[in-house]
Amino acid sequence: MKKRSLGKSNLEVSALGLGCMGMSFGLGQAIDPKAGVALIRAAVEKGVTFFDTAEVYGPFTNERLVGEALAPVREKVVIATKFGFNIDADGTQHQSPVLNSRPEHIKEVAEASLKRLKTDRLDLFYQHRVNPDVPIEDVAGAVRDLIADGKVKHFGMSEAAAGTIRRAHAVHRSRQCRASTRCGGRARRKRCCRPVRSWESASSPSAHWAKVSSPTRLPKTPHSTALISAARSHGSPRRPVRRTRPWSTCSAASRNERTPRRSDRARLATGPEAVDRTHSWHPPTGAS
Repeated sequence: MKKRSLGKSNLEVSALGLGCMGMSFGLGQAIDPKAGVALIRAAVEKGVTFFDTAEVYGPFTNERLVGEALAPVREKVVIATKFGFNIDADGTQHQSPVLNSRPEHIKEVAEASLKRLKTDRLDLFYQHRVNPDVPIEDVAGAVRDLIADGKVKHFGMSEAAAGTIRRAHAVHRSRQCRASTRCGGRARRKRCCRPVRSWESASSPSAHWAKVSSPTRLPKTPHSTALISAARSHGSPRRPVRRTRPWSTCSAASRNERTPRRSDRARLATGPEAVDRTHSWHPPTGAS
């Protein structure tokens, strides 16, 4: 398995990582925990060293699964997890507001994730979604404090606009910028990430591919069938996105917003909040 360094950091990961969300959340029925542990450890044996999870997956159950699976090989792997949703310690996911990136909450999430993942540090700690109610400078400052305490190694941002990345970088360098093909301005983000020496990774590329693929192109397993049906149930197109239309935008009002007209692009680009993805398709487990 080839290795890559994230940005100009010393964080080296396998070229192919394993997103663990679908094992316990979001993509059909959760698999048996023992099977999930076996799958993750089999990936390690194949050379995969980069594993992604989040508190919202379950919530909490996916982090526990990943922690149990990777505990025996902790020094050989890199674990990424995320914060940013308004979830209580008992697992209640609030809907008003949905997001919570207040500095004190970030530190609470970090402590809880450390316990669930059975580790003494988080290799990569993402902001899962940009919280428009909390300045990104405060978010970066909170993660910087966690890094100073040795609880977090590297800071990442998910679905953030180029302007937001720059503002966060002014406080603390973000090593990883995670983005999906649905959240626009990929070329703009690349131009932003390179000068600040960050690395951009795709969000769920295999799951997005499954949305536009025939079931015959994936191995016939219960999990792959559930992957395709769950992906398509969210109203995703069955045909691949045309390469001639690389610029699109995501807003909190619409997940499937059409590509804006050329005359609208300058207006949308004036503020980073115009292309920050501040919503999620993750189904709530509780509401208040």
